[in-house]
Amino acid sequence: MTTLLGIELAGRDVLVVGGGEIAARRVHTLLADHARVHVVAPELCAELEPLAESGAVTWTPGPVQAAHVEGVWFVHTATGNPATDAQVARWAEQWRVLCVNASDAAAGSARVPATAVVGDVLLGVVSVGAPDPRRSVAVRDALAGELRAGRVDLRRKRPGRGSVTLVGGGPGDPELLTLRGRRALAEADVVVTDRLGPVSVLDELPPDVEVIHVGKTSGHHPVPQREIERILVDHARQGRRVVRLKGGDPFLYGRGGEEVVACRAAGVPVDVVPGVTSALSGPLAAGIPVTHRGTVGAVLVTNGHDGLSASALAAVRDGEATLVVLMAVANLAEVTATLLAAGADPATPAAVIERATTPRQRVTRAPLADLAAQCAARGVRAPGVVVIGAVAAEALLDPTAFLDAAALSEVAS
Repeated sequence: MTTLLGIELAGRDVLVVGGGEIAARRVHTLLADHARVHVVAPELCAELEPLAESGAVTWTPGPVQAAHVEGVWFVHTATGNPATDAQVARWAEQWRVLCVNASDAAAGSARVPATAVVGDVLLGVVSVGAPDPRRSVAVRDALAGELRAGRVDLRRKRPGRGSVTLVGGGPGDPELLTLRGRRALAEADVVVTDRLGPVSVLDELPPDVEVIHVGKTSGHHPVPQREIERILVDHARQGRRVVRLKGGDPFLYGRGGEEVVACRAAGVPVDVVPGVTSALSGPLAAGIPVTHRGTVGAVLVTNGHDGLSASALAAVRDGEATLVVLMAVANLAEVTATLLAAGADPATPAAVIERATTPRQRVTRAPLADLAAQCAARGVRAPGVVVIGAVAAEALLDPTAFLDAAALSEVAS
């Protein structure tokens, strides 16, 4: 019968017998667990040599002896020689030291489980009875997939130190929320959420997760930024895991940097999960590549609140870069007028993508000079991404626009 244990090896002496690739993999795992690793082998593979040279491990050249096993907490023997590995296992048995025998898993007193780390959960799978590593790996992968997809409640059940995680939720489609973001939500006691992004995932949270809505709309900020920061810090100080769910990416006009500073100033642990930014995914969802070989090779992202910089004006006027403007729907007329006054071609292709990647996505295209009027006529509303430049031309990706009949025939065949 096999007993599955979690063994704390940090700061404890462990022995790895063998200097080949299998031994190297085990050494890296043990070092990650902060064990003091001793290697006994006549020679080391290329992966182990720098570890010995740097002092990360201690190396005793030559054959293994019984004395090497005495006094260590754990042994992994992987010499590639079954007789030698069996002898090491017998010595370990004499010294009552747990030993993994890589040549014959059934002959050792311990086995290496198939493991996966998901957040602060270590998942381990072993077979009961005869070893079956392939099955263990298959089961491990299936279980880890469920955890990483956020389909299991990973919240702590015992008190611990609170923390804040800023999660970039992406442009709106829940399937564009990263696995790491979903895992953070599965670990959350409190979620502080904006109105944008994949808010439908909130319905999947356990009913006792506290959800605090702090979303802003154009010109209407019911919860000031400093109050949002206070909410994050206060809940974390109560020992809760707090997720700050944002649309797009936290560090692209998401004021995520301010929230990180506030948490650090308060001594609260904080980390950031990147998100798929609407500045790039919004145009993509509308079939607009922000760069396109032979058309434009750069993109400039700005916002509609602060006015257009000289670089933004030059990007459109000179055709040097695609201009993507976030949070500009409400003052689109002002944005387009500023560009035209700076000398931009009135016929420059432009587009606005509303509610990108969601079932309610809508795209409005028009020449720059007509964009504001067209959007007003269609009742375009925020949130929307504005794209200005040659790549916004509707026929850009139409093969008939740049391939002659002969070339099309060749591609089709």
